[in-house]
Amino acid sequence: QVQLVESGGGLVQAGGSLRLSCAASGRTASSYAMGWFRQAPGKEREFVAAISQGGGSKNYADSVKGRFTISRDNAKNTVYLQMNSLKPEDTAVYYCAGSSYWSTSSYRATTYDYWGQGTQVTVSS
Repeated sequence: QVQLVESGGGLVQAGGSLRLSCAASGRTASSYAMGWFRQAPGKEREFVAAISQGGGSKNYADSVKGRFTISRDNAKNTVYLQMNSLKPEDTAVYYCAGSSYWSTSSYRATTYDYWGQGTQVTVSS
């Protein structure tokens, strides 16, 4: 029902910034709550941030709160993750995901039905 494609990853120095984008096709983006997750080699996928269908509710992992900002532009069917003050431990493949509902369990990967292929973020020390 929806396809998700991430972009905007790359190599950045510690303390720098990147903005990731997740473009949705198929059903309109406003139908889905959206989340960002990340996964480093040998580690489990972990929650980063989530946003409700209209953008009025947001959740953040403690590790990124105050540094990352999730936002959406439903007219463009796009969700963003602005990442500031990047640290080497932020290095991972970042995935966007979609859910047909919003709840306080948005931090759980099992909440989401649709996933993108991921974009690599590498932070050098």
